[in-house]
Amino acid sequence: MAQATPPENSATATVTAHAAQNQTVHLPQQAPAEVQAATATTPQLIFDTDPRKRNGLLAAVIVSGVVLGIALLLVVGYFLLFIGPGLSFIGAILALIPLAIVLFGVYWIDRWEPEPRLLLIIAFLWGATVSIVIALIADVGTSYLYAAAGADQNWTVFLQSVVQAPIVEEGGKGLGILLIYLVARRYFDGPVDGIVFAALVGGGFAFTENIQYFAIQIAESGRLDFAVGEIFFIRGILSPFAHVMFSAFTGFFIGLAARKGTALGGILFFFVGLIPAILLHAFWNGVLFFIYDFYAYYVVVQVPLFAIAVLGVILLRRREAKMTQLRLGEYAAAGWFNGAEVNTLGTAAGRRQAKAWARQRGLGAVMKEYIKDATHLAFTRNRIVSGRDRIGSQADEALLLAQVSESRARLAAAVPVVATASAAPPPPPAA
Repeated sequence: MAQATPPENSATATVTAHAAQNQTVHLPQQAPAEVQAATATTPQLIFDTDPRKRNGLLAAVIVSGVVLGIALLLVVGYFLLFIGPGLSFIGAILALIPLAIVLFGVYWIDRWEPEPRLLLIIAFLWGATVSIVIALIADVGTSYLYAAAGADQNWTVFLQSVVQAPIVEEGGKGLGILLIYLVARRYFDGPVDGIVFAALVGGGFAFTENIQYFAIQIAESGRLDFAVGEIFFIRGILSPFAHVMFSAFTGFFIGLAARKGTALGGILFFFVGLIPAILLHAFWNGVLFFIYDFYAYYVVVQVPLFAIAVLGVILLRRREAKMTQLRLGEYAAAGWFNGAEVNTLGTAAGRRQAKAWARQRGLGAVMKEYIKDATHLAFTRNRIVSGRDRIGSQADEALLLAQVSESRARLAAAVPVVATASAAPPPPPAA
């Protein structure tokens, strides 16, 4: 006997036969039109964020914390055991000076679109601990190999400085940059970001290495003498950016891969970037075996290299500014900004002018947040346009648009405290 088919819009579920799989699939009834219209968008922005991506990033942070913690204990143990707490402390105090120079440089590079502080800390700690542990293990292992092969002492030092150190150290530092890219691609937008992370990895490595160099020289001299001052001057004042420059090549090339946002591209460009990083590192170390006037070499070779690096960063930052203006202009055309705001938000001079105006009127925090939100929005839009929306950019855009609107509304509604308090009294009425 044939069964009656329930009405299409009844509360009873429609039953259909799935011939291919011989299963019964229960399909719920269609929602009313008004409910479908209401569910076309999520009720709150939190639903647009994929929790699996957040959990993945959280897991990566936890794992990196464990790895960095173990590496930190190994490095501290090495210094306490082989150098001693007193010399290590003095060396660390001296090493803080070149570190401060590097951190100021990183701040200058990164201030247009700052990276998450946690990732910056991880990058620094990777260079200061994990990369150092890798280098120490390689030093110990190769020392035994050279000794077993009966290598001459001078030849051993040359190989360790010109071959081993560049390959092992740049590989260890570059691995940290690559891992940051792989686990946090939504925050890795291009070459400038790669240089920023590379600078912190290189700065962290140089910080720990400088502690060792300064402490050993103090131990050999027995006091703070001219030899200690000279090595501090060479490493801490003349060349605090040496490791930064080496690693910057790796970060730059990984940053190029970040424009496409693929994991495979990042890995391939990691190896490409290692080549110039290793070669420059080898040249830096190797030339010291063949020259007698280091300071003349520094002026003729290293100063121009550093100047070229600074010029390259300036050009990359200008590219970021133009991209910011372009993307914010698209949002302005869609009604999210006033057209006049784009020139202020997308230029360094406009931002300085806006921040100065806001500080004088007690609105500094509001303006700073507005500029930050707008900048992140522009970079998010650029990821979407370049086909990188699969890493969560669509959800980021929705959230940032809400934050930009809120920041803009707060800026428009805020009362200029200083301007109100210091406003000149109105002129007396005319007689």
